[in-house]
Amino acid sequence: MQEQEKEFNFKIMKYFDELKKSMNYLGENKKTVFIGQAVEQPGTTMFNTLNDINPNKLIELPVAEEMQMGITTGLALNGNIPISIFPRWNFLLLAINQLVNHLDKINIMSNNGYKTKAIIRTSIGSQRPLHPQHQHIGDFTEEVKKMCTTIEVIKLNEPKDIFPSYEKAINRKDGRSTMLVEFADYYNEK
Repeated sequence: MQEQEKEFNFKIMKYFDELKKSMNYLGENKKTVFIGQAVEQPGTTMFNTLNDINPNKLIELPVAEEMQMGITTGLALNGNIPISIFPRWNFLLLAINQLVNHLDKINIMSNNGYKTKAIIRTSIGSQRPLHPQHQHIGDFTEEVKKMCTTIEVIKLNEPKDIFPSYEKAINRKDGRSTMLVEFADYYNEK
């Protein structure tokens, strides 16, 4: 019976486990670099998904979201694949100028001369067990989809969606960046 239970538990991947698996997969690519708040030092729930990443691939930044997105764009222009981590949508709002006017428009402004690829990782903040108030739980997915011309925005509703979405983001050849939107409440619920 115990072996059956182990086998059964092994087959069911939870939301957090799929995120960790995805980050490890991204970390194996020689061009990736992880950038943001709480990538090298604890401070958000996303930090624990990066525990197994080579520390040389982690760039810890202060709370300066617009600067972070500008650095993300620069890294992408230089041939890297940045995984830029914004723990919540509400924080990412401070980088919308760089996201919409620069990263999203590079291919268009350069007549396809630059085909950059960045992966933007954000989440809808958790509300359980403690509601952190409305400045931490925003979901601006649909609004950003409407503003972006080239960036693909994907909401990660189910554990089964996570790895294929990150795999697509890292392997795409179309010169597009990808934004993946997680649900912080699902880290412990699904």
